Amino acid sequence: MRLAIKIGIILLILICWLVGVEIKAQVNMGKGKEREPVVAGKFYEENKDALMSEVKGYLTLQSGDDYIDDLIALIVPHAGYVFSGKVAGMGYKTINPERKVNTIFLIGSSHHLHFEGASIYNIGDYITPLGRVPVNRKIANDLIVSSKQFSFNPNAHSKEHSLEVQLPFLQVQLKRPFKIVPIILGIQDPYVCKQLAKELNRYFVPGNLFIISSDFSHYPDYQTAAETDKNTAEAILSNNPDRLIKAVKDIRQKHNPDLLTGLCGWTSVLTLMYMTQKESDFKYRLLGYQNSGDVSYGDKNRVVGYNAIAITKENEFTLTKKRKELLLTLSHSELNRVVGSAVKIDVPDKKILDEELGTHAGAFLSLYNNGKLRGCIGRFISNQPLWKTVLDMTEASATQDTRFLPVKKEELKSIKIEISVLTPLKKISDISEIKLGKHGIYIKKGAYSGTFLPQVADKTGWTIEEFLGHCARDKAHIGWNGWKDAEIFTYKAIVFSDD
Repeated sequence: MRLAIKIGIILLILICWLVGVEIKAQVNMGKGKEREPVVAGKFYEENKDALMSEVKGYLTLQSGDDYIDDLIALIVPHAGYVFSGKVAGMGYKTINPERKVNTIFLIGSSHHLHFEGASIYNIGDYITPLGRVPVNRKIANDLIVSSKQFSFNPNAHSKEHSLEVQLPFLQVQLKRPFKIVPIILGIQDPYVCKQLAKELNRYFVPGNLFIISSDFSHYPDYQTAAETDKNTAEAILSNNPDRLIKAVKDIRQKHNPDLLTGLCGWTSVLTLMYMTQKESDFKYRLLGYQNSGDVSYGDKNRVVGYNAIAITKENEFTLTKKRKELLLTLSHSELNRVVGSAVKIDVPDKKILDEELGTHAGAFLSLYNNGKLRGCIGRFISNQPLWKTVLDMTEASATQDTRFLPVKKEELKSIKIEISVLTPLKKISDISEIKLGKHGIYIKKGAYSGTFLPQVADKTGWTIEEFLGHCARDKAHIGWNGWKDAEIFTYKAIVFSDD
């Protein structure tokens, strides 16, 4: 009996050791083996100076400096630069060159190999004619060790071009150092895409950037490509994974012998969409489209389509409890000053205020006396620090709201302050985008305008139409139905008060 127990323990130790060796081998095998370029001189210039010039040329084709500060992902093509470089440039031009990116996740679907899950290159760095691009091996190894969906399959990367062609654009556009996690998907299964998305979601945060590599339709005629690519892009822009799956199936069911695929990297795009689908704050934006038939020497009878799509996430502005309390203290101090009270409230100096509350943001300041509104004035957009805006709105609410007489000293003991810090205005095209209690509205028609803060809907219980009607009639003075042909904007508010 004792011998059997000893043998069992030895076997258990041996199994654990073998598993550890296997995992370690998977994570570290071939350590230091760089991934050399395989399509340099074919898909893009092989010479360093020529490649630099080539990429800069595609980037400078895009006018202006329309950087997208809340950019979190791009879908860009991966064909030879002479065909897709212009569209790729449309995507990469939106990245601010001075942006500090922690890690860039490069994701593409294999063109050469079918295998389970996804392969992460973790044994070395990627090399291009422009130099070395370091791989974030810590993240790569963590994903491989923690998830059965990820592994290292050397054959997946050895001939694959879809990630390699993205690197020169990143090397030219970004001025600060960055690391990458190169991921190749080997599957055609939506379920696995969903599992990959769950694992990657922890890294899908501001500070990182996801680059999804995919071309669109392959080898139909020019008109068929344009129509097919439009439908596929619309499915992606919907941020609805099921709609993309249906679009891919519809293309297959047409049995067009010239249309081999409508989206060669559809599993990579689908993985991204599974990360974004549950949050309305993720927005997909089409940056540009063309196909290989648009190139001067392209064959319009047999084309490949290219789209550049940006994905953004509205970064919610937040305030800690400490900063809310500080703003309320500042407002009370200013209110005392405005009405001539001798009571002094200690507040930090300007340097500390700039550090704590230096963000430029609009704000509304509401005063209540025994629960009744006593003054409310605000500013949507501000070119000064938040703390200064709150001071200005405190004075304005106490003295300049024409609906009320100026606040008097004897009222101070019963005055309560409510502050609403506003996010930037967002123009909407459909009133269904308004979420009652979450969004404030701003209606503008010619020289007339009016607004309701988000909390108005909560306090009144109005429907969306009533919310708009009252704002149009009572605030903008354009009539009950005036909102129907006016510009409508939404915004969010961080609301806090003395209570």
